[in-house]
Amino acid sequence: MVLHPARITPIRINNDIFVILFFKGCKIFNSKVHYFMVSKNQIKLITSLQQKKYRNEHQLFIAEGVKVIQELLESNFVLEHLFMTEAIFDTVPVFQKTVVKESDMKRISALSSPSSCLAVFKIPKPLQLETEGLIVALDDIRDPGNLGTIIRLCDWFGVKHLVCSAETVDVFNPKVVQATMGSISRVAIHYTDLKKYIAASSLPVFGTFMDGNDVYSENLPKEGILVLGNEANGISSDIEKAIQNRLAIPRFGDVQQTESLNVATATAIFLSEFRRKG
Repeated sequence: MVLHPARITPIRINNDIFVILFFKGCKIFNSKVHYFMVSKNQIKLITSLQQKKYRNEHQLFIAEGVKVIQELLESNFVLEHLFMTEAIFDTVPVFQKTVVKESDMKRISALSSPSSCLAVFKIPKPLQLETEGLIVALDDIRDPGNLGTIIRLCDWFGVKHLVCSAETVDVFNPKVVQATMGSISRVAIHYTDLKKYIAASSLPVFGTFMDGNDVYSENLPKEGILVLGNEANGISSDIEKAIQNRLAIPRFGDVQQTESLNVATATAIFLSEFRRKG
């Protein structure tokens, strides 16, 4: 059966109802999220950002998880695009977010158990490195989890600048970003020639060693550079020569056979002592 236009009775509504429905419709339209499949090119780009050379090439990095992404959105980091498996982050403009299937999220995620959201952010331009206050310097830290935790510790203890050797793991490595839990937005991370940086600084330099002076007995200043070394080899010989003050965390166990502390754990103890005494 064909419905003829002449036989359809028009519905009349007054102006007030029309206006209400019009604006309500606009509100619903504006609140909708674009639903698109993740294209092959998008998948290729996003997964390539798990590698440092492509992050440098595109000047982009990825962040996963609601808390991490929310922290970055509230900071000066610039969002490129947000992918979600559910409609969240209402403050993000419609054109900057896409709802995807869980299967697509698994394809673009760097996590073994993908989160409900992944965001692509622009890598910010490096800030000017300050030469005052308490500064943490890392000599060849390789584990992403350690670097991420150290960034969180710097945030906790009010250390605004973290200086890394060129060999230290990239701060925009997805595992590092994940481990920072958003603290990456509040701590400035710099990569430089650590030996030259220490030589040019007028701040006292403290290094962490197994045979150093007991950190609990030392008078520690408010300002200085605290150097922590590689997980397996400690501070390199070149950097060691530039360090005036050697610090250690004493062992209290009866057997005392533990070789060393995890570098992130050691960072927490040293920063706590600097803030307590400085």
